[in-house]
Formats: sequence, C-alpha cells, structure tokens
Amino acid sequence: MFCLVGIAGRVSPILKTTEDSARILAIDGCDLDCARNCLELADFRNFVHIRLNDLGLEKGRSPVTEQVVQTVADMISRNL
Repeated sequence: MFCLVGIAGRVSPILKTTEDSARILAIDGCDLDCARNCLELADFRNFVHIRLNDLGLEKGRSPVTEQVVQTVADMISRNL
C-alpha cells in the first residue's frame, strides 16, 4: 500500500518506490476514476484497475460486510 497523493504530488521518493513496484493496484470507488487518473498523469500505465461500482457497490451507500469484502477480494485476486 502506498500514498496516491504522493504520486499525484510528484513526490520523488514515492514515485521511485512506485516505479520499482512489482505490481500496482488502483482501486476506485466510483466512475470518476481518481486513482486511475492520478497514476496515468504520473505516467504509470502498467497497473491493475478495479472500480468498485462495477461490482454493484455504491460509494457511501454500500455496507461493509464480510460478503462485500470477499467480493472485492475475489475481484482483485482474479485481476492480479
């Protein structure tokens, strides 16, 4: 897990650590794709992107239950 704001802010050590990562996973809660956009603006292109509302979850409205967490974990596992 790393600091997305540091990537957006072009903080050199954070950018370097991200560049050196074996994999990058971006999780967005809605279709505005803020995480994806931050990574792309920093010239990262090779990452896995998950949008939670594509799973039927609504930002600020979906309860955090074991089933929801498992659904998200399963989606991540399938994509990594």
